[in-house]
Amino acid sequence: MTQTISGFDYHRVPVADDVALNVAVAGSGTPIVLLHGFPQTHLMWRHVATDLVAAGHTVLAPDLRGYGASDKPAEAGPDTYSKRTMAADIIAVAKAFGHDRFALAGHDRGALVAFRAGLDHPEAISHLACLDVLPTLDMWDVLHSTSAAVGFHLYLMAQPPGLPEQMISASAEAFFSFFLDQWTKDPSAIPDSVRAAYLEASREAVPSIVADYRASATVDVEHDRADRAAGNRLTMPVAVMQQDWGAALGYDAVALWSKWAPDLDHRTVEAGHFMAEEDPVAVAAALRDLVRR
Repeated sequence: MTQTISGFDYHRVPVADDVALNVAVAGSGTPIVLLHGFPQTHLMWRHVATDLVAAGHTVLAPDLRGYGASDKPAEAGPDTYSKRTMAADIIAVAKAFGHDRFALAGHDRGALVAFRAGLDHPEAISHLACLDVLPTLDMWDVLHSTSAAVGFHLYLMAQPPGLPEQMISASAEAFFSFFLDQWTKDPSAIPDSVRAAYLEASREAVPSIVADYRASATVDVEHDRADRAAGNRLTMPVAVMQQDWGAALGYDAVALWSKWAPDLDHRTVEAGHFMAEEDPVAVAAALRDLVRR
């Protein structure tokens, strides 16, 4: 049985030619769009989303292009899964529900889409939250020497089409389970039924997931470099919640984020990577604080 967020209605929303996203919607009031990470679906927001609805917000939680119950177009080139393309999807979703301006929060891969949306569509994004990532360009810059082993999957999925898909498909259960196990400090935060839903969705989306990551080693870097060279920055209030990856990998997260976000609220958290499930109270509170800025 398909897992859903209780109290939410579900819609298929066309966002591009032959591409529609699965979107969960509930509530009324100031709109907030929530974007999930890897290897997950919109279900990762189930606790935070219901909190925000109770606080008087309209909440939209889509499955990203290539994930969950959303369409998974074949990779026709780097732009198919560029964060620029995926950000445009989210703008189209919000407009389909009548929202030309909205707050946007993303975790992991979804945070990279949110970051790109903030740069490409500043007129549409009133507030921006990014959970447990660095911008793509900075992410590649801080990975070096043996400490880069923590991001082995980034290098695997950056390879040309063929081998990564074959290798991951051959051991998909073990591959995706690894991240759910290693990146979680509180395993009980992801109950068996939700874990099973994540694994099933990921097994069915290997080519599109790899294409998403491959774009982050190619075209997404080009887009970030162009923005940095042009001096483009995020003009809206930005909240960032991260584990203390800087201590482990030797960088100053606040300094890196501040180059992109002049109006920054950066918080280091004790929860694991899946913080929206491991500490939803803190995440929901941070988002409520953000939209009041």
